[in-house]
Amino acid sequence: MGGFYLGATAGGDARNAALAESLGIAVVSVDHRLAPEDPWPAAPDDCEAAALWLLDQAEVRFGTTTSAIGGSSAGATLAMTTLLRLRDRGRVDALAGAALQFGTYDLSGQTPAGRLIADEYFLEAYVGHLADRTVPDVSPVFGDLRGLPPTLLIVGASDVLLEDNLVMAARLSAAGGEVDLRVYPESPHGFTGHPTGMARAALHDRDAWLAERLGDEIAGPAPSTS
Repeated sequence: MGGFYLGATAGGDARNAALAESLGIAVVSVDHRLAPEDPWPAAPDDCEAAALWLLDQAEVRFGTTTSAIGGSSAGATLAMTTLLRLRDRGRVDALAGAALQFGTYDLSGQTPAGRLIADEYFLEAYVGHLADRTVPDVSPVFGDLRGLPPTLLIVGASDVLLEDNLVMAARLSAAGGEVDLRVYPESPHGFTGHPTGMARAALHDRDAWLAERLGDEIAGPAPSTS
């Protein structure tokens, strides 16, 4: 979803289908509520509910107990807050990894990275009613990041959120986590959604990373044609 307030889950169907075909896996997306009609915590509540359902139902419905989580932009933020919620419930061990693309991890404007987007409309729509936006369920960079699964961070070198992703990678590493940060040259925010060679390279890297963590039954990504 664009900035927590635009778009629809159906807009990601083609990308999800491509991932499912590449790895031979089931991909489940979340049609969460959007701001400003439904501001925080509606979206993370919906994502947590969907994740808990999937963890409970994956073996019966999809024939596996191995799962991963991912997202792009606001979706990456929500994936991270979902991880923190699952960790606090003692359920995060069921996840093999998290593949996050150009997320925004400080919505408070309190860090140098966060101040770069402090005037964006989506912040007011999503968390304008909050006095403290440093709570980890809003700005996960301020959270306790211990005990999370291996994490892949994908971001473009020309993305306004580059510094935010660099800080998140550093904090994950400092918390003892396994983190793989990949910065793609001359690439703006949302670059993996465009038909470019750099996007194909990044998505191939993501698929290979996921295949490695999801198990031997995954054949692996198709060869890149870029």
